[in-house]
Amino acid sequence: MKPILFRVASPILLTALAFVPGALNSAEGPPAIKPRELVRLVVENEIKGDNQSAKYMFQQRKQTPNGSQTKLMVQTRDAMVGMVVANNDQPLNQDQRRAEYGRIERFLSRPDELERKRKQEMESEERVSRILKAMPDAFLYEYDGTETGRPGVGRPGEQLLRLKFRPNPSYAPPTHVEQVLVGMQGVVLIDAQKHHIARIDGSLFKEVGFGWGILGHLDRGGHFQVDQADISDDSWAIARMDLSFTGKILLFKSIDIKSTETYRDFRPVPADLTFAQGIQLLKKQQAAIAQNQPPSGSK
Repeated sequence: MKPILFRVASPILLTALAFVPGALNSAEGPPAIKPRELVRLVVENEIKGDNQSAKYMFQQRKQTPNGSQTKLMVQTRDAMVGMVVANNDQPLNQDQRRAEYGRIERFLSRPDELERKRKQEMESEERVSRILKAMPDAFLYEYDGTETGRPGVGRPGEQLLRLKFRPNPSYAPPTHVEQVLVGMQGVVLIDAQKHHIARIDGSLFKEVGFGWGILGHLDRGGHFQVDQADISDDSWAIARMDLSFTGKILLFKSIDIKSTETYRDFRPVPADLTFAQGIQLLKKQQAAIAQNQPPSGSK
């Protein structure tokens, strides 16, 4: 489900994944397989999973220092459709809903814009693939015990394998896309039976340039955490994503990213859903949400 996992086209989100081929008993100690080989296996597994055709509708809430915004999202065969349904947890009024309908419906009357959107999503996916393929060589890994899954992090009650990761000093990033990896370190939690990441928690221990320092840099101390969970029938998706980064673009424009995104209410939709059908589906869902919303100020 890469469109859900990585629709934000930023290299700071495209981080390490790992995989364990079979159940692990904590009393048995770490698996015999080397950590780097586990990473190679997970890369293959995740890329294979991203090629599956399952599509979903879901709700996304993004909180920043400036407030919050809630969207209904749906994957279609053409591109992702996103419709704002609330600002600062207050539903849109009629005029705001009308304006939002016009914003997303313009893609139907402007095929060039829809094609541009589709290409942007494909480019984002390509960056994800580049990062995934770099993981076996970009980091060094070591086993670090186990944790128990909980709501929003893997599967509740299931054992998770914990791995530490740090940059591989011998790794040379082939392009600016992979350069951000050289300053990252952290941990990953792995579902040892379902072969999925449950959590990745990483930080920048040094300033990292991208575009070989020409395009900009991210400051030391930046942090991210991404939680994944089983949403249905062994399909996994992000449940929460925390980001906190500062830096510069082109040496003069500041980067200041601080946000928390949560994802919930995943519902399967037809694999051949069109963009137009996706809009209609979101309109129906938005209307249902509006009808069930209590009056402003009520408890």
